[in-house]
Amino acid sequence: MGAYILWGVNWMAQCVTKIQLSISCENLLDKDVGSKSDPLCVVLQSVGDGKWAELDRTERINNCQKPEFSKKPIIDYYFEKVQNLKFGVYDIDNKSFDLNDDDYLGGFECSLGQIVSSQSLTRPLELKKGKPAGKGTITIFAEEIKDTRVVTFEIEARNLDKKDFFGKSDPFLEFYKQGNSGSWQLVYRSEVIKNNLSPTWRKFSVPLQTFCGGDFDKPIKVHCSDYDNDGSHDLIGSFETRLSQLQKAGSSSPMEYECIHPEKKQKKKSYKNSGIVRIKSCKIEVEYSFLDYVMGGCQINFTVGIDFTGSNGDPKSPDSLHFISPNGVNEYLTALWCVGNVVQDYDTDKQFPAFGFGAQIPPNWQVSHEFALNFNSSNPYCPGVQGIVDAYRQALPQVRLYGPTNFSPIINHVARFAAAATQERNASQYFVLLIITDGEITDLDHTRQAIVNASKLPMSIIIIGVGSADFRAMEFLDGDNGVLKSPTGESAARDIVQFVPFRQFQNAPKEALAQSVLAEVPKQLVSFYKMCGWSPMKPPKQA
Repeated sequence: MGAYILWGVNWMAQCVTKIQLSISCENLLDKDVGSKSDPLCVVLQSVGDGKWAELDRTERINNCQKPEFSKKPIIDYYFEKVQNLKFGVYDIDNKSFDLNDDDYLGGFECSLGQIVSSQSLTRPLELKKGKPAGKGTITIFAEEIKDTRVVTFEIEARNLDKKDFFGKSDPFLEFYKQGNSGSWQLVYRSEVIKNNLSPTWRKFSVPLQTFCGGDFDKPIKVHCSDYDNDGSHDLIGSFETRLSQLQKAGSSSPMEYECIHPEKKQKKKSYKNSGIVRIKSCKIEVEYSFLDYVMGGCQINFTVGIDFTGSNGDPKSPDSLHFISPNGVNEYLTALWCVGNVVQDYDTDKQFPAFGFGAQIPPNWQVSHEFALNFNSSNPYCPGVQGIVDAYRQALPQVRLYGPTNFSPIINHVARFAAAATQERNASQYFVLLIITDGEITDLDHTRQAIVNASKLPMSIIIIGVGSADFRAMEFLDGDNGVLKSPTGESAARDIVQFVPFRQFQNAPKEALAQSVLAEVPKQLVSFYKMCGWSPMKPPKQA
């Protein structure tokens, strides 16, 4: 299975370009009673044999039958390959990452070549082959990414108009660039700041190509609006500018723009504005990629944590998740091989610490939540994935499965090494912790705190759930379902957890499990070093 990321690396040399997809829909089916649908679009790519792998998904837009998605999936384009894509639109009514329990609003299949050759493609959505999804349509606009620079903003506002009868406004920003035809295309939508007339939005970045196509004098329109749950957002005001103007903003001299509501300006002679938007900072920065960091010398340190709690069942019984079948495998070993074989290629010494948790261990039979699989606490390293497998097989008959299921000790264990690596203040080491487990977390609050703390470190956490337990707590930890908070209310600095239930991949190729599990790691690595402002140790050569 180790071919997955290597396969991607080999392709990079043949990749013609990167394509960014802008997605919008019209006339979507209304599946919600008393409100409109809450659409999200997922993009999948064919992996052969009628199987599909998720590439990316947009954000969810509440109460909207005509969504224009702000998040724009990016895909490598290969001239010599037919890259079949599937776009699926869903009505999202819960926080689960799994789309199987969400209403399907329609889909569309085509090749990336068709989109590229058309540049903009509009087609009807179908519930299944030949069955239209009402009058719903999807429009996909393709744009080549030629520039790795990004525009980074810090923005606040003051004295915005009050739009809500029972409270203040809930403002958010939308940035539009003017297309060649004169129409306006959405390039970024901010978060909503609740009940605040002088909000400060989170610092954000937009690819330069997305923001203005590399043209610093291209007209940019900014809307400031009051968010309403029913989707009928009220415009507070807007203004037009250009990147060449926005760049003048600095910490000592921010650029200020009056938010103008055209109807109010027309009706009231005394009207001045509906508030002021202040661009505190606008910087052009280079956006380094995952490969820039890896080729610059960043090592990925892989650690494994295996669940030895009693809920797995007696390893001697065929019903146990730890039972090793006659052909030498079980779900734990399969998950370990799939992920480990990929990650080990990014660590030069291939010496990986491996731990167990939730078992009574010899000789004193005390319960441990971070015991070395090789029972050598001073040197828990195993030679490669095969070494971890060997240590697991040898440890299994020597421990007594017990409990409870505590994640925080092993997360904190790896976090200590990640914290030490930050002292070097360079992009030299990143840590990936793989936890394979069968059940619900017992120390959920401590785990939440451990993850929030680890989100400030060069670290990612992959959780694979084996068996058929209720894994809702795991999905709660996954940052795809909203910003994780600690028990004290502290927000995670970034999303570092990826949870995948093994059962969804039991009949799929092994490559599919590794792809799903590891999909977020490159983004998480880049997001950490970007947060720190650390460049690759060996800067990539400029073309």
